[in-house]
Amino acid sequence: MISVGIFNGYYPYSLAESIARIKKDGMSCVQLDLSFKDMDVSPASLNRSSARQIRDAFRDANLPIVCISGYTNIIHPDPVKRAENIFNLKKLLEFARDLGSPYVISETGTYNTESDWVWDPKNGTEEAYEEVCRQLEDLAKFAYEHGSMFLVENYVNNVIGSVDQLARLFSDVSHPGLGLLMDPTNYFTDMNICHVDEELDRIFNILGDKIKIAHAKDCKPALDISEKHASIDASESHTFRGAGAVELPAPGLGILNYDLYLKRLSKLHPNIPIIIEHLDEADIPRAKQFLDGKLKNIGG
Repeated sequence: MISVGIFNGYYPYSLAESIARIKKDGMSCVQLDLSFKDMDVSPASLNRSSARQIRDAFRDANLPIVCISGYTNIIHPDPVKRAENIFNLKKLLEFARDLGSPYVISETGTYNTESDWVWDPKNGTEEAYEEVCRQLEDLAKFAYEHGSMFLVENYVNNVIGSVDQLARLFSDVSHPGLGLLMDPTNYFTDMNICHVDEELDRIFNILGDKIKIAHAKDCKPALDISEKHASIDASESHTFRGAGAVELPAPGLGILNYDLYLKRLSKLHPNIPIIIEHLDEADIPRAKQFLDGKLKNIGG
């Protein structure tokens, strides 16, 4: 049975209150954001004691931490900022087991200097691909040495966005410290948004065995092609709602074929956690009900 969870970053409260609200909303697990109002849990200050304090609080609530947010630009064009981003990501990988899960997730980055979510022409070059491979191989090896795993979350405006790019990446960086975060909405552009089912099948046919954790948001064509953000108290990765010709709303508010998505996912990974995102706190009950209904419908 697929377990349904959420990012705790959508609950901008103390550790204890965040857990209480997540439990009240009926979640079975969480993707951990280090963003509690009563704790300094920035990667630079993270240590084994603070990590275990967080892990044990979720354990006491019977709310498993299934993965950890490490979202950052691993190829930031400013070398000082890039080094800082990699340092912070490695701190999460080092203490991942103490935080409750081996899986730490980030996207592959962009050379755009204004936003982590916007395309830059250099992203499409062979030079960019090779640089991402070097960074990911280093992160995969570091993760493996610390009993953790780095999960790639692709996105079309980053260097690694498409099914073919991911297939090439996992061939070129074939390492047990590297896996895939499954989010089908991140593959869509104005070129394939009208072929949702075909793209879903391609994702699972080619990449299904790499998937470790799944996400639940939605996608739909956008008239506003600017970078879109919601006005909520959360990190940029949680306020983001798409850039370019595709909008990325909460699950059930777009055109993603959730029956097909969950059928393919549950067949390959019947006990995988799926994490709800791209919403505000008021919309969480609706999104949870929508996802539960779809899972009941397909027997997942």
